[in-house]
Amino acid sequence: MMHTPKIINSNIILLFIIGFFGSSFLLKPVQLINTSLTITVRDEIGNTVAGASIKLFDTEENYNKEKNSIAEGVTDAKGIYRFKKIKANSYFVLVKKDDKDNAGGGEKIGKLEEGKFNKVTIVIQ
Repeated sequence: MMHTPKIINSNIILLFIIGFFGSSFLLKPVQLINTSLTITVRDEIGNTVAGASIKLFDTEENYNKEKNSIAEGVTDAKGIYRFKKIKANSYFVLVKKDDKDNAGGGEKIGKLEEGKFNKVTIVIQ
């Protein structure tokens, strides 16, 4: 009795490959949006402040010493600056423009939401 080799249907192989690789993507979700923080700077009467310098610190000690900032930026004409691709942590924020700053309130922001466009407003006076 002669046995003929069985031919495996190419559709079955294709389904196996799709299933195998498809399930590996389910184990680790793909993050399409990076964590970002948009800061709007306003003065004491509510006007936006262009040209304000912003520094982010990961510790209160670095914030108090104004050393080792993890990111820096300057607000645009609308008083806005966006930090892109940052970690979803809490940060200490220092904002300065001329003789105004945010000391005495609004120095620490809560933990950012991962994979979201986080937004805060900082008032300087």
